[in-house]
Amino acid sequence: MSVPDYMQCAEDHQTVLVVVQPVGIVPEDQFFRIYKRIASVSQVSVRDSQRQLYIRYRHHYLPENNEWGDFQTHRKVVGLIAVTTCASAKEWPQTSERFHGQKEVFGSTLYDSRLLVFGLQGEIAEQQRTDVAFYPAFDQCPDVEKRVEDFVESIFIVLESKRLDRATDKSGDKIHLLCVPFEKKDFVGLDTDSRHYKKRCQGRMRKHVGDLCLQAGMLQDALVHYHMAVELLRGVNDFLWLGAALEGLCSASVIFHYPGGTAGKTGARKPKQSQPADAGKRHRPGALSANGISADTSTEIGRAKNCLSPEDIIEKYKDAISYYGKYKNAGVIELEACVKAVRVLAIQKRAMEASEFLQNAVYINLGQLSEEEKIQRYSILSELYDLIGFQRKSAFFKRVAAMQCVAPTIPEPGWRACYKLLLETLPGYSLSLDPKDFSKGTHRGWAAVQMRLLHELVYASRRMGNPALSVRHLSFLLQTMLDFVSDQEKKEVTQSLENYTSKCPGGMEVITLPDGLKLPPVPFTKLPIVRSVKLLDLPASLRPHKVKGLLGQNMSTASPFIYSPIIMHNRGEERCKKIDFQWVQGDVCEVQLMVYNPMPFELRVENMGLLTSGVEFESLPAALSLPAESGLYPVTLVGVPRTSGNITVNGYHTSVFGVNSDCLLEGLTNVKTGGCLVEVVPSLPRLQLTTSLPRSEYVSHEELSSRVSLQLFNGETQQLTITLENIGTEDIQSLELTSKMVNTKDKMYGEFLSWDLAEAGSQLPLKPGQSVAVAVGVRVKLDFSGQESLLQELNDDGISVTGLPISSPLRHVLKPRAEKSGGTEGGKTEYSHIKSLEAVLNFKYSGGPGKVEGYYRELSLGVHVDVEPSVFFTRVSTLPATSTRQCHLLLDVFNSTEHEVTVSAKNNQDLVLHASECQRMAIQVDRIDFESLPQREPDPQRYASAKQLEEERLRAQGCQINSKLGLCWTIISFHRPGEASVEGVLNQLVLEHLQLAPLQWDVAVSGKPCDCDVVAQCRVGEAVELEVRLTNRSQGPVGPFALTAIPCQDYQNGVLNHELQDAVTFIGSNTFHIDAVSAGKAVCAGALLFLCTGDFYLNIRFQDDSSSSGGRELPLSWFCLPSVHIKAGPIAAR
Repeated sequence: MSVPDYMQCAEDHQTVLVVVQPVGIVPEDQFFRIYKRIASVSQVSVRDSQRQLYIRYRHHYLPENNEWGDFQTHRKVVGLIAVTTCASAKEWPQTSERFHGQKEVFGSTLYDSRLLVFGLQGEIAEQQRTDVAFYPAFDQCPDVEKRVEDFVESIFIVLESKRLDRATDKSGDKIHLLCVPFEKKDFVGLDTDSRHYKKRCQGRMRKHVGDLCLQAGMLQDALVHYHMAVELLRGVNDFLWLGAALEGLCSASVIFHYPGGTAGKTGARKPKQSQPADAGKRHRPGALSANGISADTSTEIGRAKNCLSPEDIIEKYKDAISYYGKYKNAGVIELEACVKAVRVLAIQKRAMEASEFLQNAVYINLGQLSEEEKIQRYSILSELYDLIGFQRKSAFFKRVAAMQCVAPTIPEPGWRACYKLLLETLPGYSLSLDPKDFSKGTHRGWAAVQMRLLHELVYASRRMGNPALSVRHLSFLLQTMLDFVSDQEKKEVTQSLENYTSKCPGGMEVITLPDGLKLPPVPFTKLPIVRSVKLLDLPASLRPHKVKGLLGQNMSTASPFIYSPIIMHNRGEERCKKIDFQWVQGDVCEVQLMVYNPMPFELRVENMGLLTSGVEFESLPAALSLPAESGLYPVTLVGVPRTSGNITVNGYHTSVFGVNSDCLLEGLTNVKTGGCLVEVVPSLPRLQLTTSLPRSEYVSHEELSSRVSLQLFNGETQQLTITLENIGTEDIQSLELTSKMVNTKDKMYGEFLSWDLAEAGSQLPLKPGQSVAVAVGVRVKLDFSGQESLLQELNDDGISVTGLPISSPLRHVLKPRAEKSGGTEGGKTEYSHIKSLEAVLNFKYSGGPGKVEGYYRELSLGVHVDVEPSVFFTRVSTLPATSTRQCHLLLDVFNSTEHEVTVSAKNNQDLVLHASECQRMAIQVDRIDFESLPQREPDPQRYASAKQLEEERLRAQGCQINSKLGLCWTIISFHRPGEASVEGVLNQLVLEHLQLAPLQWDVAVSGKPCDCDVVAQCRVGEAVELEVRLTNRSQGPVGPFALTAIPCQDYQNGVLNHELQDAVTFIGSNTFHIDAVSAGKAVCAGALLFLCTGDFYLNIRFQDDSSSSGGRELPLSWFCLPSVHIKAGPIAAR
């Protein structure tokens, strides 16, 4: 016997062997359909008996194995079922002859046989025969199973008769010697009358009877015969048959302990049904515990006292195998015994002992095996190792079987079988073809062995002629084993991959193998490795903004509750993913990836783009080349959303080494991301901004679209022209312009930036490609007051600014102060410091679908101005003028530039100042009625304190005074004009001097007003009318008042003469009375008469009668009456 049956198990000793074979030409599929129905009758209850007969079917069985039927009766073919086709009666004789020829092959051992004929009809088919069954067709044979059962019962009758014959053999010493085929030549010439020979014959026969009893369902009788045989054979050292007797004893004990069988799920037996109590005396299937052993041991001892315990079964198997090992020609028997013992140990969960049996089986020499037999042997060893839980060992032998399929000695290597077996080894080496399994924690298994196995899969798939499989396995190796591959191997693997992909590019499709196994795609998430993914906001000039009044329109109002924890929970989850900025439909959006190249050579990544969902998105692929082991490297991927809505960035796609990969972020480990969901708003227009000044790159804390820089002198104004061009695809329907100061450390007077959008607004809507110009005035007016340090320096130079006489003009030139400055930049005084102003112009515009949804964009222009000092006012004072409605404002002007400056004012001569020169300037100004200025209501939000309200009042008064002065300066050499302001220079005292008193007094002589050095003319002897008018501009009533007119003469030498009773007389009283005056005017009149010629002055004195009666006391500045100068001439000649 040269070919082992690896599928054998211990319970097969209880079965009878029936061969089912086709005779003649039978379609293979039809034959196996009938064979499957026949094999379903594997267990038959014998009629009129409580015993069952177990049948083992084979469709192929070597006749030489049948010769070992006396050694172990389950190897003997006792039944033959032939399946044939016969179309006509003429073919029947030939068919019948073939059937008889087939019977002759196993004729020496056959108990019975059957012939199943399909297709024959007619007279022959109607004959009633026990050994032949006729069926019209393969699908018209309903009673096949019943005929097989009848056939099995006939076999049982023969088996039972043979058992009885052998068991009751009374031939005495004349017992036939049973032999195995290789023993027959050894027993030629032996003394058949010796006691030793007779014991050998008896022992072998006892063992044979035990086999027959076991097949006939008499378990207890079999155990008794096996024990007797063991004793007899051990006495004569018949080791081969002793091993067979021990194996039979083990098989019978296994059948008793494990009625479900040891062949596993595929070969599991049906436990026998309940039987009469007396039948249990022979053999009882028993109830199984958790480990498969009968639990009721007390009854078992009584029923099967000869049965081995589970531990003894294994010991006896070891003895039997050791006995078999003494015979070279019993290698197949020894190997099969090892397999049976392993199956029993698997049931008992004794894996280590089972591995010892398998290890012994590996080294059993079966002579020259064919390649197919070697493959079968290694495959069975693999299955048995898998049965006992030795996964890696199982994979090892499965791989050996795979390599045997393509051995060099095979003329046609079976690469498909090799590939299939290699795939079956993967679980044993902790290897899965799903790359997701390798992203979960640490690496499992031996990487070196796994790489070797993957290389073998690549080679096998290539030899199969399937380059797509080669690309998939090589990609998997590179992706999952990258950390374990040396630099040289990385180069070799990538070169091989590029060679394969040049013929068959790799993709993301699932590859389905013929056996149904699906190979998932392998994205290259490590080529390159991504460490972070960040969605970038649009540039500041392109970001959409929501109109504030529309922010709440899209909020859900479905819930009637103010607060709902469920809603808040869902919103919280959404916030974890959604980003707080928006993208715009039709605009290029960016996602930044931080990647690095782990390869020792330059990595070329082609067609790298974004994978998105939610809205239609046009990805703009990029190609990059990463240096070897580059470290973190920023890569920006761009695309354009074509519709509005919510878009999710799911990952990115690449093409590396010819393999197209879709890398999803959820499958990437150790990747930082701040969210992948962003809202895309409807399309908006785009503006491009250019200016008449060159761009500047000054540093600013604001996000600006563009920047310009200027350098102006304090008080100078420059025009800035801004051109706005629509470079988008939507019309610009609205345009607004606002500004804000960025640094407000220095006090500013007037508007820094001014513009008029009326002309630009008239050109809306602005079509794509059109442009509009906006003129912006840049005016700088900082404080013109001289600082304390400047006044100190002027005093140090010998010029007493604060102590100058009011009447004398200051016309000194400052001395050079080079010795104080030291010639260094750090020694410059404060008045020469350049100050910086910065403001931002914001253009707010919208149009298109985005405007309908309430979105707009902002374009910002930063304006940076370096302000150089021009002129300073170091001192300000006032002098009264000849008119009560006017006064003189005295300004000490200092030129802080290095150039000659002209200073001018309204109705005044120009003042020329050289560099660092200070001069005094006198300007006659009309007094101002500050009460007539518009009064602001106190706004608690704008003016937090009374101090701020007072500052605002002073600012308005200073602005009013400054507008009347019209102070300007011009740098002569550059022709650069500018304004000067006294707003920050005027103090409270000066303002009071410049204020028009609330009570205005007007004096008229003969109906003509007397003011501003006007001399009234009259003649001696004529009555002169004198009229005094009072105008009350104050908030409340004033008066009553008493006015007294006192005449005098000025001799121009400091002497005033008031004794003029003889020169001037009043017609009536010289005292005028004015009653209380509310808002409005009051007039009092009188007359006087000059008695002689001369120049006379009238001093009008007043008395506030209201103060003596407990009224309020008015300030003296309210009673500024003009002096009256009257010149009396001679009487006119008649």
